[in-house]
Amino acid sequence: MFAATPAGPTGALAAGGEAVPPPFTVARVFTEIQLDSWLTLGLLLAAGLHLYGVYRLRLRGDRWPVVRTVCFLGPGLGGIAAVTLSGLGAYDTTLLSVHMVQHMVLAMVSPIFLALGAPVTLALRTLPVRPRRRLLAVVHSRIARIYSFPLVAFAIFVVNPFVLYFTDLYRYTLEHAWAHELVHAHFIATGCVFFWPLLGLDPLPGRWPYPARALLMVLSVPFHTVLGLTVMQSTTLFGGDWYPSLNLSWSNPWDDQVVAGGVLWAGGEFVSVTMLAVLVLQWVRQSEREARRLDRELDRQEARERATDTAASGVAAGAPAPGAPA
Repeated sequence: MFAATPAGPTGALAAGGEAVPPPFTVARVFTEIQLDSWLTLGLLLAAGLHLYGVYRLRLRGDRWPVVRTVCFLGPGLGGIAAVTLSGLGAYDTTLLSVHMVQHMVLAMVSPIFLALGAPVTLALRTLPVRPRRRLLAVVHSRIARIYSFPLVAFAIFVVNPFVLYFTDLYRYTLEHAWAHELVHAHFIATGCVFFWPLLGLDPLPGRWPYPARALLMVLSVPFHTVLGLTVMQSTTLFGGDWYPSLNLSWSNPWDDQVVAGGVLWAGGEFVSVTMLAVLVLQWVRQSEREARRLDRELDRQEARERATDTAASGVAAGAPAPGAPA
């Protein structure tokens, strides 16, 4: 990809043997696009299946909310593509700050919009009987119940970044392209496991009431703050000597690590607060729907009572007076 570009004074290579890219600029985000990875095929397949499902629904006269398709294809799949297939993906082993942007989008932003796209619900409405039963069996399996349980998902979501960045695992992912790609997939899976049960559009088991979901989001905010500040104030470089060994004349690893910590801190809090607002909005709408349902039930009950009273009055009016001839 960067074969024509020198890899710095020492000829350093990024993950997978790629030459270290030239100075990072906004323009390179658009000029260094990569479409030759397995992720490209996966994103195209997911988008195609979603659109085919919507097409199948419309063929039989059913409606599917356009906003769900926009969320799934736009910030959902599109967000994943933006940080992995664009020029950002070319710099994810060169700049820790770029990797942290990837982390935030793959683990927090895109999973939220994928969940808002309700792909499981779409699949259940369009699949034939046997595949639908198999999907339901998977969704309600014991493994799914365990991993989608909010406390378990919360623990995985919070602990994973600390395990990755504060061990030698992160350095290993920088040295091996397959491990780096696996981390990307893991970010997406972790985010989906955490956010899908909270949003609650798909029929996942063990969903909590909205107050508990909102509390869980509130509890997630301090962890991003702690992680971000720890990265910013660390006296050691993440990845060991990987970034200094690149000998980049246009980037200081220490300054870049401070920026990376700021991305985690500010990005984590922004997404968490936004997600909290979404949950509160869903909670309010659910309360309004429940209130309307109760009103309709009370109206029906009053209508039945009036009908009963009217019938009883009619019977009483038609009955002969006491002592009158029959």
